[in-house]
Amino acid sequence: MRLNSILAGAFLGLVAFAPVHASEKDIVATATGAGDFKTLTAALKAADLVSTLQGKGPFTVFAPTDAAFAKLPAGTVENLLKPENKQQLVDILTYHVVPGQAMASDVVKLNEAKTVNGKNVDIKVEGESVKVNEANVTSTDITASNGVIHVIDQVILPPKG
Repeated sequence: MRLNSILAGAFLGLVAFAPVHASEKDIVATATGAGDFKTLTAALKAADLVSTLQGKGPFTVFAPTDAAFAKLPAGTVENLLKPENKQQLVDILTYHVVPGQAMASDVVKLNEAKTVNGKNVDIKVEGESVKVNEANVTSTDITASNGVIHVIDQVILPPKG
C-alpha cells in the first residue's frame, strides 16, 4: 500500500500543465485550448474521431504534443493525414485512448491498459517517471468534462497484427 502511495505521489509530481479541477470543456476542446496539440486535433479531424472524443465518455487520452509528432520521420504526419490512410490513422489515434477515466493515481497501479484500439499499452513506473510504452508522461490529470488527458512526449504506435 505504501509503495502505491509513493508511486502515485511520483506520478502526481509530474503535474505541471493544468489544474486538476473539472473542466466544462470536452477532451477535444481542452486539447485545442491548450495550444500544444494542433497536430493531434488535426489528426482527430482527419480520422473523423472528433465527435467520438466529444461524446459522453469517459475517456483517458495519452496525448502526444506537437513536439512528439515532430519526432516522427519527415513526411509521416502528412502521409497519415491523407484520406487513403485514414484507417491507419484511426488505429494509431485510438491506441492513445483508454475507455474510462484513469487519473494519475489509478494509472500508476497498472502494468498495462487496454485501449479503444483493442490492443494493450504497457505502463511502467521507473523511479519518478512513468512511461506508456516508450513515451514519457510529462503532465497528468488535465481534466475535461468527459475524461482526462495525460501528456506524452512521443506518438505510440500499436503493435502489428
